[in-house]
Amino acid sequence: MATITTLPAPSHAGEVLLAAEDVKKYYGDDRSPVLEMVTVELRDGEFVALLGPSGSGKSTLLRILAGLMPPSEGRVLVHGEPLHGPNAQVAIVFQSFALFPWLTVLDNVELGLLATDLSPAERRARAEQAIDMIGLAGYEEAFPKELSGGMKQRVGFARALVVHPEVLFMDEPFSALDVLTGENLRQELLELWAEHSIPTRAVLIVTHNIDEAVALADRILVFGANPGHIRVELKGLPPADRRAKNTARAQLVETIYQIMTNPELDAAELVQQRSMTARGTEPKTGGSRARRYQTLPDVSIDDLTGFVQYLATVGGRGNVHELSRDLQMRADDLMALVEATDLLGLVDLQNRHVLLTPVGQRFADADLDAEKALFRQIALEQISLLRYIVRELETSPTHTLEAERVLDDLEHSFSSEEARRQFETVIDWGRYAELLSYDDSSGELRLDEEHRVPELPT
Repeated sequence: MATITTLPAPSHAGEVLLAAEDVKKYYGDDRSPVLEMVTVELRDGEFVALLGPSGSGKSTLLRILAGLMPPSEGRVLVHGEPLHGPNAQVAIVFQSFALFPWLTVLDNVELGLLATDLSPAERRARAEQAIDMIGLAGYEEAFPKELSGGMKQRVGFARALVVHPEVLFMDEPFSALDVLTGENLRQELLELWAEHSIPTRAVLIVTHNIDEAVALADRILVFGANPGHIRVELKGLPPADRRAKNTARAQLVETIYQIMTNPELDAAELVQQRSMTARGTEPKTGGSRARRYQTLPDVSIDDLTGFVQYLATVGGRGNVHELSRDLQMRADDLMALVEATDLLGLVDLQNRHVLLTPVGQRFADADLDAEKALFRQIALEQISLLRYIVRELETSPTHTLEAERVLDDLEHSFSSEEARRQFETVIDWGRYAELLSYDDSSGELRLDEEHRVPELPT
């Protein structure tokens, strides 16, 4: 069961429009948990960001709040009344544009009003108003194939807003756009919200982008995974501080980054430490940073080795934001790479800078055989899951092990889906290290006899 960290919530005077109470969601006969005890309120007049890694259940929660799927346990309340079926007070903007290619911009926007009692003339007038508000005037008769990605997403916004929803949901709405287009559309949306031009009373955005959450939100909910849960709630910056590069923004971004890159640590303690550091006070700690235990980032060997090689070519260091831009990677994908290489001792993360360690430099400079030998050594030292598997293989009379046995052990700590992902990652790393082989058809792991380790690390 997930540990839920709570901090004193920021005070909100607005009416509670929508709430989730102790919501759980699980799938399958084994009741694999996706969400665990999620409680959240959305109030009149606030812009809330739900921030977390991919696969943590953010979009699932969004769909439950929208009434598109029921919770397994708990309930959703609209103005204090239990929700049954689709939430008529909500409209959603998705990551994919989801436009009908045979309809014009005007027809795509008007489509959201077909189920209403409005007359054709009223529907047309409201659609034209939404198109004008979102900056698409002049494109009413254009077809989606004639539009850029940014304009297609504007159509998505207009289609959501034309129904005058009480609550607007946005599920990664800018992630499919290039950086400049996404930034421009994000700022225009923020201006419309600040000017009360949007016909909605509250906004909830799901994102994995820390800067996006800080730039937009009055309140930021940081999600944890396996299963999805709210690790911590943070108050957003005053609107005047959200766009400019200033100390307050940099500190909030750094605090959130530390929370998201340390999923095994208590979020409240991290917030307190960052706050004390910002005030120039050294936090009291109970020792060194906790080592991750059998939670492997979803990173392939090709990406891992390629990342180390890339760092070596750029001087052995790089800023997280610049690396994300230069490698054209999503923030959470890059964070997984940093976490994996940090776990192995190949890099060190210091104040949002990734530094190649001496071991990492040796790894980058080595030929293939030496690279594998070094990886074999550090993986056995640092990766407890891999060490456990190799020990089991060593002690087995046949030097074999059933995959199901490993999966059964993993399912004591993870959902079935996450246990499978952990297994696939450790197999990928173990094969590269030439410590083991795996036959997927028989489900059997076998020790690599040629590269047996005389004495395993304790």
